[in-house]
Amino acid sequence: MKTLRKGKRTGEFVLNAVGGEQVRAYLPPPLPPEPSLNLEKLYGLMEDANRSLGRLDGIASILPDTPLFLYMYVRKEALLSSQIEGTQSSLSDLLLFESDEAPGAPLDDVQEVSNYVAAMNYGLERLRGGFPLSLRLIKEIHGILLAMGRGATKQPGEFRRSQNWIGGTRPGNAIYVPPPPDKVLGCMGELEKFIYEEESKLPTLIKAALIHVQFESIHPFLDGNGRLGRLLITFLLCAEGVLSEPILYLSLFFKTHRRRYYDLLQDVREEGDWEGWLEFFLTGVKETSDQAAEAARRILAVFERDRRKIEDLGRPTASALRVHQYLQSKPILSVPVATKALGLTAPTVRKSVEHLLELGVMREITGKKRGKLFVYDDYLNLLNEGTEPLR
Repeated sequence: MKTLRKGKRTGEFVLNAVGGEQVRAYLPPPLPPEPSLNLEKLYGLMEDANRSLGRLDGIASILPDTPLFLYMYVRKEALLSSQIEGTQSSLSDLLLFESDEAPGAPLDDVQEVSNYVAAMNYGLERLRGGFPLSLRLIKEIHGILLAMGRGATKQPGEFRRSQNWIGGTRPGNAIYVPPPPDKVLGCMGELEKFIYEEESKLPTLIKAALIHVQFESIHPFLDGNGRLGRLLITFLLCAEGVLSEPILYLSLFFKTHRRRYYDLLQDVREEGDWEGWLEFFLTGVKETSDQAAEAARRILAVFERDRRKIEDLGRPTASALRVHQYLQSKPILSVPVATKALGLTAPTVRKSVEHLLELGVMREITGKKRGKLFVYDDYLNLLNEGTEPLR
């Protein structure tokens, strides 16, 4: 293995034999970057990002049903993050899959999104239980992320033992080749040290931005690196107490600006341009926080508007309100499933559904006489914003 170039900010490229050809694999330098980051021009943006993040966290704490908002928001993030990796499922597909209804997307696609939800919930539960954000936890989360579906054969929960690459048909013509497999554990060990270091006194948002790039550059697993790297941002902010609820997810921003995102990762590796990446990241935090806060307000307004409509029904109000409350966590409803979940009789649920259809709160989407499905349109439309599959 031969070193080709070395620099404190840009790391080094090593020449490595893979599959009978010589490949330039990248070894990132340990964090924090040297020379030190020039944050002076970023202070205003950092202040704006922190202010927006604080406002979002405040809204989360006063929502009438925070777990419900998080339940749907987490699913939207899972979908967006998986779409960046190429899945073609929709939010409706995921909700149907979780309700044991037949999704319209390939099963493997929906399974990947469902795995992401499970991995996210597992990681947050472990952190809340006092477990540190460590290599062990990262591997545990990865094991769940790839537990079923296409990734199940890609060594779930284990650092890779072979060379991977990004772009191209083989390492020799790839856009980017991460560190050789025998360097992965050492690189990840350095990253774990940086997670807990305090000497640099870097703000948490800056640390989260640096850790994300470093993880993506190391690419320690055979599959799932992008999804796990995005999860790490939220996990770190929760572990450090910046967020009380896991409500910041940057996948929509990364998806919208994906070409710029990938270019900036390469600029860090090739030019050491950390400041360019940090400006992009902080802009994403601010925009995403503002969007999420506005989405929460709009969703609450839809719930309140429809609740008032239902309250004018008279005697059927009580059962119709219960179905409406159920729709807020399951915006695609079938009468048998709702009947079982609510403990009401099927005729009562069916009558409530008829009332909600008449009020325009929901609509039937199958056109069938049997096995009908009903959707809470206005709510699902708000959740669906930005989730159109990439083509």
